[in-house]
Formats: sequence, structure tokens, C-alpha cells
Amino acid sequence: MTRTAGRLDVVATPIGNLADLSARAKAALESADLVAAEDTRHTGALLAACGISRPLLSLHDYNERARVAGIVEQLQVGKVVALVSDAGTPLLSDPGYSLVREAAAAGIEVRAIPGPSALTAALSIAGLPTDRFAFEGFLPASSAARRRALADLARDTRTLVFFEAPHRIVEVLTDLAAEFGPGRPAVIARELTKTYESIYRGTVVELLQHANADPNLQRGEIVLLVGGAAEQSGEGDHALLARLMPLLAAELPPSRAAAIAAKVTGVSRDAAYQAALACAGKNQ
Repeated sequence: MTRTAGRLDVVATPIGNLADLSARAKAALESADLVAAEDTRHTGALLAACGISRPLLSLHDYNERARVAGIVEQLQVGKVVALVSDAGTPLLSDPGYSLVREAAAAGIEVRAIPGPSALTAALSIAGLPTDRFAFEGFLPASSAARRRALADLARDTRTLVFFEAPHRIVEVLTDLAAEFGPGRPAVIARELTKTYESIYRGTVVELLQHANADPNLQRGEIVLLVGGAAEQSGEGDHALLARLMPLLAAELPPSRAAAIAAKVTGVSRDAAYQAALACAGKNQ
């Protein structure tokens, strides 16, 4: 019988240990008509190690927009496509969003084949609260942009999770100490599920000291987790906000002025932002 509708399988693959490939994921890859892969060389090696041979098509950040229409056409004529990233679960700081969105919009069945994820693996062993967390992906590469992004997150009470390049970890921890304070609890999960898996726990400044002293911490793939800010016990110092905001608003855009004012005064970010808008209006 000829299939009249295809299917897109979003398949999680190992983040290091090949034994983490589930039987269901292996079966999905074996039965796919096409495997859309972030890096065909990397996925080709994975398939070969599992004894699987399937057609591969590259789908990465630089060609996804151009390739989506062609893949959706194949799905519409009955093909089954497996979407994989280099490691872990697709779409989590990896390509695939456009393909999943367009396939769903075209009425194609999109099926999750869940499995490994560096995000959830790190959260499960960090020892930080997991009832509420926010995944922020990679922070900006430049220090100025990174400091602005961290300032916006400084009063977030959720556990924050970042992916980070090993060669930037010292700079990131330095900026974290400046924006969040040196005593904020944090965890570095490095090379998860691999031979040299390492977990470092401590305050931000303790991890910074460790990173400066241990070159190994600056190698491999890193997940950085930071404990959330303490809940404010009151409404903050509105008198201080009234004195501080005109000075900040005269020099900074409202969002940045609000982030700094909220951090200093303990006033909610929303209240600080409204005060910043009011000051900006007076300055015009």
C-alpha cells in the first residue's frame, strides 16, 4: 500500500555515550526514508556505529530556510523523515524549528522520539531547584552584550541554565559575579555522559577561582546552571527608586535602567520599568 501522508520524527540522539540511544530512536532511524542532520558527517558516524545506512541530508542554521520546502514536499508524498541534531534533542539550541513549524502547518504528523538532552541531564544532577527553571541557551559572545543580558536576568528567581563555550567560561563567570553577585550558587556540568564527565559546584566566585586554576575546566562541552535570585521579602525601596531612576533614565534606555534599578532597590522589574518609562517621557 502506498503511503499518502508522511511523518516527521524528531529524534533525540546521544550527547556522548552511544549506549544512550534508545531502541525506539534506533528503530526510527532505521525506518526513515531520509535523515535530516545538522552535520551529515557526525550523524553518518553515529549511524555507522549502530549498523544503520540511510540517506542523509544536511539541515543546519545556514541552510534550513532554503531546505524546508523541499523536505515538506517529500513528507507530503508519504516520506518519513527523521530529524536529528549533532547531539541531544533537536531544537534545543539546535536547528529544526522552521522544519517542525512548517511540517505541522502543512498537516504532517510530527512525532517526538525523546531521549538524551544536556539540558535535562544537567538539571537532574546539579542539586539546584528544578521546580522552575529557564533555559537561556548561549549568552552573547561580547562582554558588553553579555553583561546586559545578565543584568536583565539578575533578579529572576528561577534556576537559569546556559550552554557555554569552554574558552569563554572564565569571562562568563567574571561577568556573572559582577551582575549576580559573587555568592550566587552555581554548577558547571562538563562533558556529560563522556569519559571525562565532571561536575563542579559552588558559588560563582568559587567556580571562577576553580576555572582559573584548572585548565581542564576550560575544555569540553559545558552546561552552566545558576541558582535563582532570592525572593524579595518586601516591595523594595521606592524612595531610593525615585531618586535613582532620573539619573539612570537620562543615560540609559528604559529596559536597562529598569534592570539596574530593580537590582539595586529590590523593587519589582515591572515597577522599575514603569518608572523608567515615566522618566523617559519627561526627558523628551
